[in-house]
Amino acid sequence: MYKKADIGLIGLAVMGQNLVLNMNDHGYTVAVYNRTVSKVDDFLNEAAAGRDSILGAKSLEEFVSLLQRPRKIMLMVKAGEVVDKFINSILPLLEEGDIIIDGGNSLFTDTNRRCKDLEAKGILFVGSGVSGGEEGARRGPSLMPGGNKEAWPHIKPIFQAISAKTDNGTPCCDWVGDAGAGHFVKMVHNGIEYGDMQLIAEAYNLMKDGLGLNHDDMYQVLDKWNKGSLDSYLIEITRDIMGYREEGEPLVEKILDKAGQKGTGKWTGISSLELGMPVTLIGEAVFARCLSALKDERVEASKLIKKQKGALTIDNKDAFIDDLEKALLASKIISYAQGFMLMREAAKEYSWTLNYGAIALMWRGGCIIRSAFLDKINLAYEKNPELKNLILDPYFAGILENAQKSWRNVASQALSAAIPLPTMTSALSFFDGYTSAVVPANLLQAQRDYFGAHTYRRIDRPEEESFHTNWTGRGGDVSAGKYDV
Repeated sequence: MYKKADIGLIGLAVMGQNLVLNMNDHGYTVAVYNRTVSKVDDFLNEAAAGRDSILGAKSLEEFVSLLQRPRKIMLMVKAGEVVDKFINSILPLLEEGDIIIDGGNSLFTDTNRRCKDLEAKGILFVGSGVSGGEEGARRGPSLMPGGNKEAWPHIKPIFQAISAKTDNGTPCCDWVGDAGAGHFVKMVHNGIEYGDMQLIAEAYNLMKDGLGLNHDDMYQVLDKWNKGSLDSYLIEITRDIMGYREEGEPLVEKILDKAGQKGTGKWTGISSLELGMPVTLIGEAVFARCLSALKDERVEASKLIKKQKGALTIDNKDAFIDDLEKALLASKIISYAQGFMLMREAAKEYSWTLNYGAIALMWRGGCIIRSAFLDKINLAYEKNPELKNLILDPYFAGILENAQKSWRNVASQALSAAIPLPTMTSALSFFDGYTSAVVPANLLQAQRDYFGAHTYRRIDRPEEESFHTNWTGRGGDVSAGKYDV
């Protein structure tokens, strides 16, 4: 008779299968189930062939019976209604203290709800971000668990064993926080991923259409960048894409320029608006994908409107590529800074205790946005756990200050040549706004008071005092209610 399984997993798509194999490689017995039961047999006979400690089940009842207590059940199914359906199906088969883990890209508010509802029934719920794609799931993902902390001691050995490791062996997995904190952090991770990908796409567009570099040239540029301060997974794979040929031609140029998305970037943007945080770069990255989807309209507009554009005015192509490297690095820093701003505000709003340095380390290996400077983010928060913004850390402030000339040169050249840089220019505008002691919001407040009697505050009076002006002489003295973002 087989020993009972250490953990069970439901959902045998590629990510689920690879996580099971990863767990099994680390000595854990795993029970598996899939709604389409034939996939269980296919998995056991193919990818898991010869692995006696992977146990297949043909029903949920059999699946639950294979698990040792407290039962640990990981769901790798489509986010949303499917998660709730599986929870409702499993719930009658469980006992107090059993653990359900949602490893999908669920909206954090759903995780908040599930934690609360299941705690009332005696079940411990965990919502865990899982990043790294198929390869990460198989060889070591970044894992971001949050939820009912009583579950953590039971799942910690498994999660930290299968996760990616930093160079010094630290697992890219730690407890994030209560309720939906783990899924919120994963959502922000995905938002930063949107930003990173769009930034790199803009750099590619500028090199290709602005500088006229061929794909071998761009391969060399990206390879060089990947050995320096831009060292990251996304730069690495973009380099490899530049080098991939189909029938002797770069495959990337045969791919339709309509980008897809699954919603996590959009959720990041929505959360930033709800929390009043200016996560502008990620928002622009999401809108860039939306704009790409308007292919037919873009083609029509390109034929109808003759754009006024000039060529890049550069004397030294290599020097401009160096400027582009600095502009890309500075913009990436803004993307991460905005992401950490959003997490900091969410921690206040939802009473979470988030360790920002530890989050940076969780992203250091295994995940899509892994990059060299995440170590520097960790150090920044180790030095100052109360750091309000990465821009205020001396290391990152120094990079941004030194990158300004290059950053502005790249932005102005691209705008003159009609090459769109929505995220890179958004990052620069945010930097300029954040580092401005005075912005024109005084005029906005005057306008609001003029048409809506929304009141304003004065620089020559105590800030808690509010004022309303009868700007036309025809209005009254009654002011509207107000609220602060």
